[in-house]
Amino acid sequence: MGKTSEKLIAGNKKAYHDYEILETYEAGIDLAGTEVKSMRMGKCSIKEAFVRIDDMQAFVYGMHVSPYEKGNIFNRDPLRARRLLLHKNEIRKLFGQVQQKGVTIVPLKVYFKGQYVKVLIGVARGKKLYDKRRDIAKKDMKREAEREFKIRNFD
Repeated sequence: MGKTSEKLIAGNKKAYHDYEILETYEAGIDLAGTEVKSMRMGKCSIKEAFVRIDDMQAFVYGMHVSPYEKGNIFNRDPLRARRLLLHKNEIRKLFGQVQQKGVTIVPLKVYFKGQYVKVLIGVARGKKLYDKRRDIAKKDMKREAEREFKIRNFD
């Protein structure tokens, strides 16, 4: 099998800052034709999006896909709920994890894998303020160490 290329459409960096990602899943997404064309042009946002499980089906809410310019009557509502394509056992597992207090499911990135649109979703637990501060301090220390290493190599 040849390797499939991944082309990023939209990422959610804020999710990594606000949540501790416990587990990730790759899901397909049920889209209309004009929505796929709009995504090919990179017109998608998952900043405010979240995933909820209704009737043992996973749906992503708050994902904005801009209407396709040449789509006229075939365009759908940009903020409609879109079904995620997951195996039944994955949905059951996700449903069990979300029942825990403080656990949610957030989309981390939307990308093309070959010709298909995929969504990487993460089971996440909200970080406390002191956890966020600790992460920022670690990043600062790492950046400072890299800068120091770079300066030593140039001397």
